[in-house]
Amino acid sequence: MSGVIVTGPPKADLADVDALARFGVATVSEAMGRTGLLGPDIRPVQQGVRVAGTAVTVLSWPGDNLMIHAAVEQCGAGDILVVTTTSPCTDGLFGELFATALQRRGVRGVVLNTGVRDTQELRGMGFPAWSRAVSAQGTVKATGGSVNVPIAIDGQVIHPGDVILADDDGVVVVPRERARETVTKAEAREAKEAATRAAFLDGELGLDRYGLRDTLKRLGVEYRTYEEYEGERS
Repeated sequence: MSGVIVTGPPKADLADVDALARFGVATVSEAMGRTGLLGPDIRPVQQGVRVAGTAVTVLSWPGDNLMIHAAVEQCGAGDILVVTTTSPCTDGLFGELFATALQRRGVRGVVLNTGVRDTQELRGMGFPAWSRAVSAQGTVKATGGSVNVPIAIDGQVIHPGDVILADDDGVVVVPRERARETVTKAEAREAKEAATRAAFLDGELGLDRYGLRDTLKRLGVEYRTYEEYEGERS
């Protein structure tokens, strides 16, 4: 497998990246029309951490982390490393030594469509990681791949420079060109949710706030007392 290392790709504005970091993954995905999620199998190795950064993408061969070494040189402050392989792989492609090198360069975290190892050390050093698996299985450094090219995880295409937002719920990608727009939409959604939260605290029901009683009626869902229900069953 031959490959390419692309240098200096355009990136989302860091101000927009940091603005998106104020919101949860679920809020941002909803703000984009329920898109961008990298699927339920990419899970954090820590809890209570939310990060946002610009994607440096890696396409590697399964069981081979050569291109992660190549990608470290392309990473800088505010980035998040995003790694996938040409076919499914759960080997531990990434661990504490990589995290040390990336943390030194100001990288904010890593997202792996593969396995990760040294999870206790990663938590101890405060380097956030999300991965498809946790595996102590080692790797080789023998096959070419690519850095800073478009990659796909769970059907979502990630371009270098896109915004990656990750928290306890998972990971979402925001296209670089939509970063500012998504901040605005996320702010509006959060304001709407705050109003709904206040209404619920005041005792209002979702059935009434969202007009769902008419929906139940339209779908033919009827109310019955317990006695009526039991009588109809007998």
